[in-house]
Amino acid sequence: MGNAFRCMSRKEHRGAAVSRSKRMGSARSGRGAGKLTPAEEELLHRQALAMAIHQHLDAGGSMSRRIDAGGSMSRRIGPGSTSSRRRGDLPDSVTNAKAAQIVLENLETKKIVLVHGEGFGAWCWYKTISLLEEAGLEPVALDLTGSGIDNADTNSIATLADYSKPLIDYLNKLPENEKVILVGHSCGGASVSYALEQCPKKISKAIFLTATMVKDGQRPFDVFSEELASADVFLQESQLLLYGNGKDKPPTGLMFDKQQIKGLYFNQSPSKDTALAAVSMRPIPLAPIMEKLSLTPENYGTVCRYFIQTLDDRMLSPDVQEKLVRENPPDGIFKIKGGDHCPFFSKPQSLNKILLEIAQIQAPTALLPGKVKTEAIEVTEAKTEDEKTEKSS
Repeated sequence: MGNAFRCMSRKEHRGAAVSRSKRMGSARSGRGAGKLTPAEEELLHRQALAMAIHQHLDAGGSMSRRIDAGGSMSRRIGPGSTSSRRRGDLPDSVTNAKAAQIVLENLETKKIVLVHGEGFGAWCWYKTISLLEEAGLEPVALDLTGSGIDNADTNSIATLADYSKPLIDYLNKLPENEKVILVGHSCGGASVSYALEQCPKKISKAIFLTATMVKDGQRPFDVFSEELASADVFLQESQLLLYGNGKDKPPTGLMFDKQQIKGLYFNQSPSKDTALAAVSMRPIPLAPIMEKLSLTPENYGTVCRYFIQTLDDRMLSPDVQEKLVRENPPDGIFKIKGGDHCPFFSKPQSLNKILLEIAQIQAPTALLPGKVKTEAIEVTEAKTEDEKTEKSS
């Protein structure tokens, strides 16, 4: 069963801040001041945000959760809800942003399923979840097997099917006529491709976020092979490999050290998000990224795919991303300037606007089995508040 990340509710968030405000107000009453200064109010909001992050990281059960029928956890707020958060509550990278406009009536589906990449978990989507909900959509972030707070042993994951089981289970439990938009980050693109092959009728669109958008017969690892060496050399010489079943058995996973992770994944991300990742990332199961995918035109080929490129990515370089879309052309390409490998941290507003734009793209006439897609690839440069803020700083 998949587990999903849930942000602190607005009511809980407001309650935590009010509770602290009362205590601080009481302490100040002796001085005869009945109103907080702007600096004190800013401090209160930052403390409330810190409390929320602590709750997100608490796998022991103190985090408030809502379980849906699919076994995932999601935070849901009605489209008519208004935000009670002030600017000080928000991460620095989104405080100056304006809400993206979206016409909900035109959407084929409001549900967006967020699939994390290697080592990550549902927790990494916390900014994206909040932004999508504020636009009236219904994001759900899943933990793949052995990721996030899923308690499976990483060393026991032997196939891509094992790794992707929470996603496939979730899709299979959807009502008969309900579809979702899938978003896969990094090696999570392999799980999205696998889902396209297994459950194409459950998926409205697939979005590959600087992800392993492989071809039929290709391994996810092959995408990185130019930068990490061939699979054979990597398995023989890499110092990143983990041997969970003993040194005399094949390697079961890999793990970057903290400095490598920071340089490869988070070269443009805020330090607080890098710190969150440092205490939350788990070892990467090796078998799923070494497995060749079998993808057919009759299943995988019937769903529209979109690719989001990040132009300051050190893990999956822009050149490799260009090669991916050249060799396996999607239906649309979007680019984020200044985005590192984790734009949900470094460029959350840019990412959100692109996701909303893709969600509103009207699907073309259903593709017949074996029909070749002939649509031209559209390259759209995302000009967002993230970039305006960056230029003015």
